[in-house]
Parts: sequence; structure tokens; C-alpha cells
Amino acid sequence: MRKASGKTKTEAKAKLKENLRDLEDGHAIAPHRYTVAEAVQDWLQFGLSGRDESTIETKRILAEKHVIPALGARKLRNLSADDVDRWLAQKAEEVSTRTLQELRSILKRTITRAQARDKVKRNVVMLCELPKGRPGRPSKAMNLVQAEAVLNAAESAAPWLRAYVVLSLLTGARTEELRELTWSLVDLRGRPAENGMPEIPPCIMVWHSVRAGGDTKTSKSRRTLQLPQRCIVALETLKKRQDVARKAAGDDWQDNDLVFATRTGTKLDAGNVRREFRRVVTRAGLVGKEWTPREMRHSFVSLLSADGVPLENIARLVGHAGGSAVTEKVYRQQIRPVIQEGATAMDRIFPTAPQGGTGEP
Repeated sequence: MRKASGKTKTEAKAKLKENLRDLEDGHAIAPHRYTVAEAVQDWLQFGLSGRDESTIETKRILAEKHVIPALGARKLRNLSADDVDRWLAQKAEEVSTRTLQELRSILKRTITRAQARDKVKRNVVMLCELPKGRPGRPSKAMNLVQAEAVLNAAESAAPWLRAYVVLSLLTGARTEELRELTWSLVDLRGRPAENGMPEIPPCIMVWHSVRAGGDTKTSKSRRTLQLPQRCIVALETLKKRQDVARKAAGDDWQDNDLVFATRTGTKLDAGNVRREFRRVVTRAGLVGKEWTPREMRHSFVSLLSADGVPLENIARLVGHAGGSAVTEKVYRQQIRPVIQEGATAMDRIFPTAPQGGTGEP
């Protein structure tokens, strides 16, 4: 038996006809009381399997702050494209375009999941255009004078922080790639050319990242980078100091083989890295709170471009999946014309290689 009810006979008949159409089309009859909030919570609980914990937490915060309060009480079957358009227009006045994209994606994926379970016929979000949100915080890059000041300020920092700043700025590695770097993927000696085999210079193998599964952002992000001399010196100092810390920690030491680790060998927290990095930036004469670790990567691109390194080479060095097109799109304001490669260029830009920092672990 199929039943339907409404405040009037006409409304009840319309709902009954809708139920019969669903039955004829092979659709299950979803509960009329199933709300957007229930659909979102279902997606948060079951639709993010395999994702990094920080990603899940970010999605949850966005959903509970922006999606559920505005649309959660709506019956999912009754949600219209007009409802979504009005919601997106309202949010465009409050958040950046990037955040607006995230919010639209959460709602779209929520309804896609519900649609696959016959709880709604169509995904109305697919009918809605994304408006332009508020301008977000623009990423920026350091010029040569600022970068040199930061490198000098890092010399008095703890060895791990000094090495972190130097590698970030002189190799362009992502902060999540450096936090996952292990000593087994660091070659500080290299190998001379012999027996027909090519020379292997000192290098780091950027093969992992602090992401779900430990993979890099894309397959092309998996790369091996020659180390500038300044990086070699910083890493050698860090390795010696870490050996001392290992002995001091004794049984408390956790041997994770991490290059950038705490006093007991565990992973560094992203928030702590950001805070310590800003202290270095402040000592360099800049406003610490205006800079983030990821902008060392932007600075790497900017400095190489200003020195004449070809865009194609920069794209390969930073591991962009779409090659120079992605590099130009993401770092457009930092890109300038064209000529050589990473470590060689950085040794030329920053020729001085200090013989060890003075900071404590």
C-alpha cells in the first residue's frame, strides 16, 4: 500500500502521485522527513573513508558552521536549486571563494551520496553556479633581501628549525613533505661517476607526505632533488645534534627515522612548526604573523624565476602535476621570464654556506 498525506486533498493526491511515479521509475520511496542535516551527518560519518583526520575535521567544521545551520532543517526531497543559489549568494558575502568552493563541494557530495541511496531524485547543487566570494588572504613571496634575512635569522635557531627553513626556501619542498622526510631518503654524500654510472649528487628523495596513506600530493610530486650546499651543511649539523638527543632520551626515544622530529623522535605538530617559523621571520625584521611556512615554497619559485630559471624547470622542481601550466596559474605573481636549475641556481643566489648554527635542540 502506498500512502500520502497533506493539509488538503489536492496536496495529498500530489504526494501520492509522486510516490507512484517513484515506484514506476524503480526508485525506493525515501522518508519524507529525511533532512539535509541528516544527509550531511551521514556523509561525514561514512563518506570520507580513507581521508586524513585533519581533512575530515576541516569538513566537519565547515559543514556544522555553514551548511547545517542554514539548510539543515530543510527536507532533502524539497531542497531546490533556488534554495542553494540563495544560500551560496549569502555565503559569498561572508567567506572567500576558496571556502565557498569547499561548502558547495560538501553539499554536492552529500546529495550525491543520498541520491545513490534513492533518498533524493536529483542533485540540485549541479544546477547552481558558484558565485565569487570575498577575497582570500593572498599568498606572497619573499624577495632576495628578505629571504637572505630569514636565512641569517635561522642560523641562531634550533638545528631542526634552521634546517627546516633552509630546505623549505632552497628546495621548494612542501611543508607536509618535509615533516614526513626520513634520513633513509637523505643522501648527504652522493656518489662520483664510476664504472659507466652517472654521478649522483647529495640529494633528498621527496617520496612521502603527511597525507592519508603517506603519499605525495600527486604522482609528479614524487621527486628527487639535488641539495644546495647550504642545505647539506644544515642537515649535517641537524643529524649530529639529533644523535645527541637520541642518547639523552634513552628508552623514551622513538626511532621513526624522521629528519624533523621532537626531542623523543616523534612527529612535529604543524602548529608548532608554524609558530617557531614565525619567530624566525620576526627576528629577520618581518611581521611574523603575516607569513606561513608554505610561503617559503612561493619564495623558492619567485627567486628562481627572477634568476632566469625556465618555468618548465621550476614546475619539475616543485612537483606540479600539470607542469608549467599549473606553476604559472598558482604562482603567477611570482613568475618572471627564463635559464637554469634548482640547486645550482640556489648556490649562486645564496653563495655563503655557514658552518653550523648556534641554536639548541
